[in-house]
Amino acid sequence: MTPRRSRSLRIVLFSLLAVAVLVLGAVLVVLIPILTHQSAGGSGQDIPAEYVSETRATGADGRTRELRVEDSTGKLAELDAIVPGESLVISGSGFDSGIGIYLAVCAIPASAEEKPGPCLGGIPEGAESGDAEAQAGLASAWITNDWAWRAFATQTYDDAERGSFTATLTVPEPTTDGLDCRVSRCAIATRADHTAGSDRVQDILLPVAFAE
Repeated sequence: MTPRRSRSLRIVLFSLLAVAVLVLGAVLVVLIPILTHQSAGGSGQDIPAEYVSETRATGADGRTRELRVEDSTGKLAELDAIVPGESLVISGSGFDSGIGIYLAVCAIPASAEEKPGPCLGGIPEGAESGDAEAQAGLASAWITNDWAWRAFATQTYDDAERGSFTATLTVPEPTTDGLDCRVSRCAIATRADHTAGSDRVQDILLPVAFAE
């Protein structure tokens, strides 16, 4: 092998090694926070029994989370008779903006120590490709300020310090694989996203029922 070809091969190998190190570094930056996340405890909300359009609870982290649902006219929504295709404007405050949340209609768990789910609506359309933010009429939302996931989420928190957000969801059909909200009790729910999936501190529920 000539010295020139040998030098070119070393340059190629060095470039491949540099790319591999960068990729590995990026993977570790994403995975380490997920693997090392410590649960902050519960949200402080008991499993609700009544249909109310707003609620608040003080979590183990000392933050008081509020969740409110309005209809498209700005009035408090009637959550005991929601209809597929209906638009609901959901606002929240007091959430920990360091923990992303999923927002959807989910099955109410048996206890506050369990994660709400399964959920209607699935992964927000476009989330896997990074186009979710441009979509309208979504049945679920993903809210995060995490730079590693922001491009795939539907939106960020409106105010990171206050932990506030506003999202408009389109009510989905009441059934999906493994869940029928005409049979099971369901709620508009917030819960920690996959980066803190075992953390219940962001879980807030507002029960819903589908109109006959």
